[in-house]
Amino acid sequence: MELRQLSYFVTVAEELHFGRAAERLHIVQSAVSQQVRRLERELGAELFDRSPRHVRLTAAGERLLPEAREVLAAAERARAAVRGRTTLRLGTSAGLGEHLDRVLGAFAEIAPGVAVELVSAPSRDRLAQVVDGRLDAAFVRSPEPAPGLRFLPLWEDPLLVAVPAAHPLAGQDAIALSELAALPLALTARRNNPALVDLVVGACHTAGFEPLPGPVGGSLQNTLAAIGLGSLWTVVYAAHARLLHSPRVAFRPVRAPGLALPTALAVRAAPMPATLEPFLKACEASMAGDASMVCASSMAGDASPVTHGGPTTPRATSNPVSSHHTPGP
Repeated sequence: MELRQLSYFVTVAEELHFGRAAERLHIVQSAVSQQVRRLERELGAELFDRSPRHVRLTAAGERLLPEAREVLAAAERARAAVRGRTTLRLGTSAGLGEHLDRVLGAFAEIAPGVAVELVSAPSRDRLAQVVDGRLDAAFVRSPEPAPGLRFLPLWEDPLLVAVPAAHPLAGQDAIALSELAALPLALTARRNNPALVDLVVGACHTAGFEPLPGPVGGSLQNTLAAIGLGSLWTVVYAAHARLLHSPRVAFRPVRAPGLALPTALAVRAAPMPATLEPFLKACEASMAGDASMVCASSMAGDASPVTHGGPTTPRATSNPVSSHHTPGP
């Protein structure tokens, strides 16, 4: 039995799709299938129920999954011990921007001997890696409850509206969502970021209209280029908008109550790694004095007063729109 085989097995178990597992592992699908088959032969049991329509774990596969995750986590701890230094492995989300800079700066002062390894991955992958111990913690937006995890509330990420600079709405200091009813909304597909899509579409419904469907998917740069050429709108995080400098696109705050997505830190429900306690102190220190952030002051040291296990939900906010992120899961 090889670590590679266990890693491939865990990835397929998380994706329940050999093709998506291969994409995530950056290898061809045949290599994933071959290694999983070898593992099944060594163990003398089928780990997956395969059919043209679905891939499911068998009873043997369900029993193996937590053990395989523990083996992979132990292997990572062994590598860290050999490297001779302590490392905090942290999953990051798109558009954390100055929030991440402040947290890492505070952490470097609190724990100067601890290295930080940043891992960028889709939200689902980040959470899976926290569960199995490959990550110590991960930033996530509006997470849903998940077995083996708890979520420590951090801050809110307000959103700006992006409209064509030549549109009359661009001349206003702030835009009411109802004023956008006649413009198509360019937004990612819901499967890519359900929290963001539900927040924006739900706010439109509250404002009394069904948003007109615009282009779905594509990069933010392409979406903004399309907005500059025609009558579309979308949402972006405020500080990222300041970095874009698009002369044909205007970024305006949404009139009160505004729009924002909460960000949380996902950690294992089991006892936290020792390196995570100073990181929680760094989160607290970085958020001190910032009115757009919400965090229990008792996070550091004893995380028990913080809301655990449940999601932090998207909601409207009356805070000024002044955060620093691109929409991302």
